Amino acid sequence: MRRRESLRKPSHTEALNLPRENPVEKQQRRCFDCRKHPPILLFGVVRTFQCPFARALVGMFPLWPYSILGGVCISQSVKIPREPKQGEFDKVIRRLRENPNARVVILFANEDDIKRLLQAAKKANQTGHFIWVGSDSWGSKISPVVHQEEMAEGAVTILPKRQSIRGFDRYFISRTLENNRRNIWFAEFWENNFSCKLSRHAVKKGSGLRKCTNQERIGKDSNYEQEGKVQFVIDAVYAMAHALHNMQRELCPGKVGLCAKMDPINGTHLLKHIRRLNFAGIAGNPVLFNENGDAPGRYEIYQYQIQNQTAEYKIIGHWTDQLHLNASTMQWPGGGRHIPSSICSLSCQAGERKKIVKGMPCCWHCERCDGYQYQADTYTCKMCRFDLRPDVNHTACVPIPIVKLEWSSPWAVFPVLIAVLGIMATVFVVGTFVRYNDTPIVKASGRELSYVLLTGIFLCYATTFLMISTPDVGICSLRRIFLGLGMSISYAALLTKTNRIYRIFEQGSMSVSAPRLISPASQLAITFTLASVQLLAVCIWFGVDPSKAIIDYEDQRTSNPAMARGVLKCDISDLSLICLLGYSMLLMVTCTIYAIKTRGVPETFNEAKPIGFTMYTTCIIWLAFIPIFFGTSQSTEKMYIQTTTLTISVSLSASVSLGLLYMPKVYVVLFHPEQNVPKRTRSLKAVVTAAAMSNKFNPKAGLRPNGEAKTELCDSLETQTFSTKQTYISYSNHAI
Repeated sequence: MRRRESLRKPSHTEALNLPRENPVEKQQRRCFDCRKHPPILLFGVVRTFQCPFARALVGMFPLWPYSILGGVCISQSVKIPREPKQGEFDKVIRRLRENPNARVVILFANEDDIKRLLQAAKKANQTGHFIWVGSDSWGSKISPVVHQEEMAEGAVTILPKRQSIRGFDRYFISRTLENNRRNIWFAEFWENNFSCKLSRHAVKKGSGLRKCTNQERIGKDSNYEQEGKVQFVIDAVYAMAHALHNMQRELCPGKVGLCAKMDPINGTHLLKHIRRLNFAGIAGNPVLFNENGDAPGRYEIYQYQIQNQTAEYKIIGHWTDQLHLNASTMQWPGGGRHIPSSICSLSCQAGERKKIVKGMPCCWHCERCDGYQYQADTYTCKMCRFDLRPDVNHTACVPIPIVKLEWSSPWAVFPVLIAVLGIMATVFVVGTFVRYNDTPIVKASGRELSYVLLTGIFLCYATTFLMISTPDVGICSLRRIFLGLGMSISYAALLTKTNRIYRIFEQGSMSVSAPRLISPASQLAITFTLASVQLLAVCIWFGVDPSKAIIDYEDQRTSNPAMARGVLKCDISDLSLICLLGYSMLLMVTCTIYAIKTRGVPETFNEAKPIGFTMYTTCIIWLAFIPIFFGTSQSTEKMYIQTTTLTISVSLSASVSLGLLYMPKVYVVLFHPEQNVPKRTRSLKAVVTAAAMSNKFNPKAGLRPNGEAKTELCDSLETQTFSTKQTYISYSNHAI
């Protein structure tokens, strides 16, 4: 017998004021115990249906904690009003359609609400979209799905596992209007069951109803099916009876009926006795309760399927302590066998974090861990350590590759080639000078300063190999020492030579006495003093900041982590490098100034002209070096460009000095030995006198470029006494 809810009596529980668990919450927890079966978790808990799931529920809110703990997520919760207005179910469907990926709808509603919800979904043309999961209020009832079978196809429902009670059938079928003495609703049931009226006056014309004859019989003149919950109602009555009996024996020992202690009955005490029960029910199943007051769950699981245009509920599994489900018998909308997905958001790919949508714990946006970030966990991206970079998938950090300037690199090959050729040329010049050490040209060049200058040139070339070698403490220390030392020695020697020439001819314009400190020993002392300033500065630097090799992860830290590199280099910053070369550049500028001042001295007596050309060219080289060096400070190729630029600039400076000052002399010594002979001997006094006469007779000679003018005195002497060939005069070894 199916009863209308409006005809229910107050339950015994309500009458006795027993503390009750919310029946909706209890039903929800019972449903969600089905979550343990993979791959499908009944009632929306489907492992292969990734959460979240849309739901339309009455008494929805107690479901939240159980669903989240069970691995089920809720996309939306929609509460159906007790008395829904017109269009209310259309609103519910619109709400459920807001997230089209969440297709599973779990229903806790009465059969009338279920029917109207299916009608609204059909009206919205959502046939086959939603996967309905119904509680036992839907069960295997036909009324909710009449005329909307396609909309309900694939719906999964449950019913308590029941057994038909034959004694109840015999009893109920035998009920008539005459023998019913207890049920005050029986007359109304009789009219509804047989479509008749007990009162003749209630029969209206055209209504299709007739007067009841009292000859109708249940199951014979009408369809009869035992209500599925009869077994549980009978067991509930017996449970109440057993509890009252046990309570009476405890509180009223030896007495019959109720005693004063049971008047009135204490509901809390009675509930304790109910929870202690353990007896065989009407169907033979044990009736007992756990610590939460729940009876063991025994359910049959149905699915509404359409096969060969015939719709029916099919049993697809059951629940007895655990879920037993035959997934192969399940059929989804359209006859498909593949389990449909119901998700709010697709799983994020490797290297993406989930950004949860506010108010929707199982809906998220996938955000890429970009740059130097890696995926620390499902919801977090973190920066890699400074010496690490993310892997290809941004799921972990890996060490950044270490690079240095390799010998095989094109950036190193060209500087090394120049250095090797320069060293070979330098060794060749030194060998030539040593072999022809006592010839006039070598003597006229100032042998002592020439060897010092050639040593500085050699060190300049050798610096290239230090700059390209793998940095370590030793290499970095040598770089500090020799990078500026070679240039300091070279320009100190040139400065000493130009200063000596300048002082000799400057002194000659004022007196015929020789200037001080122009002997070879004095010149060497001045040169080494100037060079020692560089060494002193480097020693102080070593004391303040010891040399070491470092790995710089900022030089090549590109926006693309895949291109990031750590640069193995010495701890010499750009500023430190300029300071290291600053003293050499100061000597170079000073030497250039003296070269300009001595450009008017007669070329017969000095090397002012080649020294001038050397210094002018060197200044141009270093003026070009500065913008190239600092202009590439932000480039990812900084290490290569700056190292190559620096080594080439140093080598070119050395090559200019070697080529302009010594190659012409070597050429004459080797290929024109006839010019490498003494032509005349002139004392230092004669040289000074000639310088004075040069300034006296031709005061504007200094205005001519590069000292190209000669004095009339020198011209007359040379034309009368000597040939027209250039004469090399040595005055460097004369005594004062």
